[in-house]
Amino acid sequence: MAKVKILTRDAILQAEDLPCELVEVPEWSGSVYVRALTGIERDAFEQSVVEQKGKSTKMNLRNIRAKLVALTAVDEEGKRLFTDDDAALLGKKSAAALDRVFDVAQRLSGLRQEDVEELAGNSEGA
Repeated sequence: MAKVKILTRDAILQAEDLPCELVEVPEWSGSVYVRALTGIERDAFEQSVVEQKGKSTKMNLRNIRAKLVALTAVDEEGKRLFTDDDAALLGKKSAAALDRVFDVAQRLSGLRQEDVEELAGNSEGA
């Protein structure tokens, strides 16, 4: 029988669990580091794409790629390159470039198409 490793609080808090990947972006003539979202960032991102009006809730996919890129593009030390406010500026950049980075950020953060659909489904008449 295999021995199970029981994690401590400190072991969990010290774990390096935010993968980072270098993504080539030919449209920008270079590469950019993309890292996974933290739990807080993912919650904020998901909240930013849900629009509440009275009792009804709907998905707001406006500028979704740029929002995620702004949250996940980092420098070599893992510090964000963009602020949340920069998402509007990023949204004016190449859709192909944003899509390339968005796909990696989505994969690293465990954001799947099913997650977006679940958000939309959970918001219906919430």
